[in-house]
Amino acid sequence: MTLLLADDDEAYRLRLARALTARGHEVITARDGAEAILLSGQREMDAAILDLKMPRHNGIDVLRAIMQSRPQMRVVIHTGYGSIATAMEAVRLGAADYLIKPTDVDALLEALERNLAKTASAPTVTAPSLERVEWEHIQRVISDCNGNISEAARILGLHRRSLQRKLQKYPPQR
Repeated sequence: MTLLLADDDEAYRLRLARALTARGHEVITARDGAEAILLSGQREMDAAILDLKMPRHNGIDVLRAIMQSRPQMRVVIHTGYGSIATAMEAVRLGAADYLIKPTDVDALLEALERNLAKTASAPTVTAPSLERVEWEHIQRVISDCNGNISEAARILGLHRRSLQRKLQKYPPQR
Protein backbone atom coordinates (compact mmCIF):
# COMPACT_ATOMS: atom_id res chain seq x y z
CA MET A 1 0.00 0.00 0.00
CA THR A 2 1.30 3.49 -0.85
CA LEU A 3 0.69 5.98 1.96
CA LEU A 4 0.92 9.75 2.25
CA LEU A 5 2.13 10.75 5.72
CA ALA A 6 1.78 14.46 6.56
CA ASP A 7 3.01 15.75 9.92
CA ASP A 8 4.93 18.92 10.84
CA ASP A 9 6.83 17.18 13.66
CA GLU A 10 9.88 15.94 11.72
CA ALA A 11 11.11 13.42 14.29
CA TYR A 12 7.66 11.87 14.68
CA ARG A 13 7.06 11.85 10.90
CA LEU A 14 10.38 10.09 10.18
CA ARG A 15 9.89 7.53 12.97
CA LEU A 16 6.36 6.72 11.80
CA ALA A 17 7.51 6.51 8.16
CA ARG A 18 10.24 4.02 9.14
CA ALA A 19 7.75 1.90 11.07
CA LEU A 20 5.29 1.88 8.15
CA THR A 21 8.07 1.06 5.67
CA ALA A 22 9.22 -1.81 7.90
CA ARG A 23 5.67 -3.23 7.62
CA GLY A 24 5.96 -3.29 3.83
CA HIS A 25 4.32 -0.02 2.81
CA GLU A 26 5.67 2.67 0.52
CA VAL A 27 5.54 5.97 2.40
CA ILE A 28 5.56 9.45 0.89
CA THR A 29 6.09 12.15 3.52
CA ALA A 30 5.00 15.78 3.64
CA ARG A 31 6.12 18.33 6.23
CA ASP A 32 3.07 20.60 5.99
CA GLY A 33 -0.42 20.81 4.54
CA ALA A 34 0.57 22.57 1.32
CA GLU A 35 3.14 19.90 0.50
CA ALA A 36 0.59 17.17 1.29
CA ILE A 37 -1.95 18.70 -1.12
CA LEU A 38 0.72 19.00 -3.81
CA LEU A 39 1.92 15.40 -3.38
CA SER A 40 -1.62 13.99 -3.32
CA GLY A 41 -2.22 15.51 -6.73
CA GLN A 42 1.07 14.30 -8.22
CA ARG A 43 1.36 10.70 -7.03
CA GLU A 44 -0.98 7.72 -6.98
CA MET A 45 -1.64 6.71 -3.36
CA ASP A 46 -3.90 4.27 -1.58
CA ALA A 47 -4.30 6.09 1.73
CA ALA A 48 -3.18 9.05 3.84
CA ILE A 49 -2.36 9.73 7.48
CA LEU A 50 -2.72 13.44 8.22
CA ASP A 51 -1.83 15.48 11.28
CA LEU A 52 -4.57 17.94 12.20
CA LYS A 53 -2.42 20.95 13.12
CA MET A 54 0.11 21.76 10.42
CA PRO A 55 1.43 24.98 8.95
CA ARG A 56 0.15 26.36 5.62
CA HIS A 57 -2.95 24.08 5.61
CA ASN A 58 -4.35 22.01 8.44
CA GLY A 59 -5.35 18.36 8.17
CA ILE A 60 -9.01 19.21 7.52
CA ASP A 61 -8.00 21.40 4.54
CA VAL A 62 -5.84 18.59 3.16
CA LEU A 63 -8.67 16.08 3.72
CA ARG A 64 -11.06 18.36 1.80
CA ALA A 65 -8.61 18.64 -1.13
CA ILE A 66 -8.00 14.89 -1.23
CA MET A 67 -11.70 14.03 -1.09
CA GLN A 68 -12.43 16.40 -3.99
CA SER A 69 -9.87 14.78 -6.27
CA ARG A 70 -9.89 11.20 -4.89
CA PRO A 71 -13.06 10.43 -2.95
CA GLN A 72 -12.20 6.70 -2.75
CA MET A 73 -8.92 7.36 -0.90
CA ARG A 74 -8.83 6.25 2.74
CA VAL A 75 -7.68 9.02 5.08
CA VAL A 76 -7.00 8.92 8.82
CA ILE A 77 -6.62 12.12 10.82
CA HIS A 78 -3.96 11.55 13.51
CA THR A 79 -3.61 14.36 16.03
CA GLY A 80 -2.42 15.35 19.46
CA TYR A 81 -5.09 18.08 19.57
CA GLY A 82 -8.28 16.07 19.28
CA SER A 83 -11.77 17.31 19.88
CA ILE A 84 -15.22 15.96 19.20
CA ALA A 85 -15.97 18.88 16.88
CA THR A 86 -12.95 18.26 14.64
CA ALA A 87 -13.54 14.49 14.75
CA MET A 88 -17.09 14.92 13.55
CA GLU A 89 -16.03 17.35 10.82
CA ALA A 90 -13.30 14.97 9.62
CA VAL A 91 -15.71 12.02 9.45
CA ARG A 92 -18.34 14.17 7.72
CA LEU A 93 -15.75 15.13 5.09
CA GLY A 94 -14.86 11.49 4.47
CA ALA A 95 -12.08 10.51 6.88
CA ALA A 96 -11.95 6.79 7.60
CA ASP A 97 -11.01 7.44 11.23
CA TYR A 98 -9.78 10.05 13.69
CA LEU A 99 -7.09 8.93 16.12
CA ILE A 100 -5.46 10.74 19.04
CA LYS A 101 -1.66 10.60 19.40
CA PRO A 102 0.13 8.63 20.60
CA THR A 103 -1.17 5.70 18.57
CA ASP A 104 0.80 2.65 17.59
CA VAL A 105 1.43 1.84 13.94
CA ASP A 106 -0.77 -1.25 14.00
CA ALA A 107 -3.78 0.80 15.15
CA LEU A 108 -3.16 3.30 12.34
CA LEU A 109 -2.97 0.54 9.74
CA GLU A 110 -6.08 -1.13 11.15
CA ALA A 111 -7.96 2.18 10.87
CA LEU A 112 -6.85 2.54 7.25
CA GLU A 113 -7.85 -1.01 6.32
CA ARG A 114 -11.23 -0.94 8.06
CA ASN A 115 -14.13 -1.02 5.61
CA LEU A 116 -16.42 1.84 6.65
CA ALA A 117 -19.23 0.69 4.35
CA LYS A 118 -19.88 -2.14 6.83
CA THR A 119 -19.95 0.15 9.88
CA ALA A 120 -22.19 3.19 9.87
CA SER A 121 -21.15 4.38 13.30
CA ALA A 122 -18.73 7.24 13.88
CA PRO A 123 -15.27 6.40 15.21
CA THR A 124 -14.67 6.50 18.94
CA VAL A 125 -12.82 9.62 20.03
CA THR A 126 -10.86 9.33 23.25
CA ALA A 127 -10.04 12.71 24.65
CA PRO A 128 -6.56 13.16 26.08
CA SER A 129 -6.19 13.98 29.77
CA LEU A 130 -5.87 17.57 30.89
CA GLU A 131 -2.23 16.89 31.82
CA ARG A 132 -1.53 15.57 28.31
CA VAL A 133 -3.19 18.59 26.66
CA GLU A 134 -1.15 20.93 28.88
CA TRP A 135 2.08 19.10 28.02
CA GLU A 136 1.30 19.22 24.26
CA HIS A 137 0.50 22.94 24.47
CA ILE A 138 3.74 23.66 26.34
CA GLN A 139 5.71 21.70 23.72
CA ARG A 140 4.02 23.63 20.89
CA VAL A 141 4.78 27.01 22.51
CA ILE A 142 8.42 26.02 23.12
CA SER A 143 8.68 24.94 19.50
CA ASP A 144 7.18 28.25 18.35
CA CYS A 145 9.79 30.04 20.50
CA ASN A 146 12.63 28.00 18.92
CA GLY A 147 13.43 26.35 22.25
CA ASN A 148 13.73 29.63 24.20
CA ILE A 149 12.42 28.65 27.66
CA SER A 150 12.30 32.23 28.98
CA GLU A 151 10.24 33.42 26.01
CA ALA A 152 7.94 30.38 26.23
CA ALA A 153 7.43 30.97 29.98
CA ARG A 154 6.49 34.61 29.29
CA ILE A 155 3.95 33.58 26.63
CA LEU A 156 2.50 30.85 28.87
CA GLY A 157 2.28 33.20 31.85
CA LEU A 158 4.53 31.00 33.98
CA HIS A 159 7.67 31.69 35.93
CA ARG A 160 10.68 30.31 34.06
CA ARG A 161 11.59 27.94 36.93
CA SER A 162 8.02 26.60 37.06
CA LEU A 163 8.18 25.84 33.35
CA GLN A 164 11.56 24.14 33.79
CA ARG A 165 10.10 21.92 36.53
CA LYS A 166 7.20 20.95 34.26
CA LEU A 167 9.66 20.09 31.48
CA GLN A 168 11.65 17.76 33.76
CA LYS A 169 8.61 15.47 34.10
CA TYR A 170 7.83 12.73 31.61
CA PRO A 171 4.94 13.43 29.26
CA PRO A 172 1.59 12.02 30.45
CA GLN A 173 0.45 8.95 28.51
CA ARG A 174 -3.20 9.93 28.03
